[in-house]
Amino acid sequence: MSAVHPFPRPDTGRTLRVIEDAGRSVYWCHMHADAVPGQRACFSTQLVNDILAYQRNLSSRLKARSADADSPLPHVVLASDGDAFNLGGDLELFCRLIRTNDRQGLLNYARQCVRGVHAFHAGLGAGAHSIALVQGDALGGGFEAALSCHTIVAEEGALMGLPEVLFDLFPGMGAYSFLCKRIPPHQAEKLMLEGIVYTSEEMHRMGLVDVLVPQGQGIQAVEDVIRANRRIPHARAAMHQVRSLAQPVTLEEMMRITEIWVDTALQLGEKSLRTMDRLVRAQVRRSGAVTA
Repeated sequence: MSAVHPFPRPDTGRTLRVIEDAGRSVYWCHMHADAVPGQRACFSTQLVNDILAYQRNLSSRLKARSADADSPLPHVVLASDGDAFNLGGDLELFCRLIRTNDRQGLLNYARQCVRGVHAFHAGLGAGAHSIALVQGDALGGGFEAALSCHTIVAEEGALMGLPEVLFDLFPGMGAYSFLCKRIPPHQAEKLMLEGIVYTSEEMHRMGLVDVLVPQGQGIQAVEDVIRANRRIPHARAAMHQVRSLAQPVTLEEMMRITEIWVDTALQLGEKSLRTMDRLVRAQVRRSGAVTA
């Protein structure tokens, strides 16, 4: 991988491994850089904060370069160093905040997550093309993060879906808004309310994965996407503007939806919370078994 991305940046927080090729304007952001046995590949508060900090830093640098007419179209790739792309929100944190009726704490976490996925959707406010490289399971908020990107590249065999309905909740940090840009609203609602987890192959047939490749070929597929965009930089940049006009997903819309998510979460009973507890334990066992 180092031959493809030769410039690591060590100053991006302990949960991220960021590798930059500023000459080509390609920026790889690997989640779960701190993965150890038993650690869940979810959106911990630290991971969310590290992503937001890096997004702000990179956005300011890209905006400074945008005045240069010769600068290439920026590409930001969201990937993972863990065995999973991302298993979603921090269920352990959710249970604790719900049990203590801490609405503000839950809302603060949700809003931070929304800011992060919206930034990928908006190209960091700097015209960047965002790519999700899914090389392991992307569930719940992990799938929402992938959906927020302009292009989803997935390797075969990854599991993807929105299982929140298992504990009587819905995915409230972008899923509906982003799904409706790719499939009809009634199909989006069905996907969210059934809670079925699909393979990346099935998601590709649904039109929710843009590029499907065999295991081990994801990095090269991302490079192929970047190379194809390099041939049409002005058309690709213009398409981003057209999409934002014709199919806008505003931060305000997402913030309103996530408030509904918070208020719904606070209504959950002990049965739903125990289901979350079981999922947390399953995630811990999975991490220990795979990485130990």
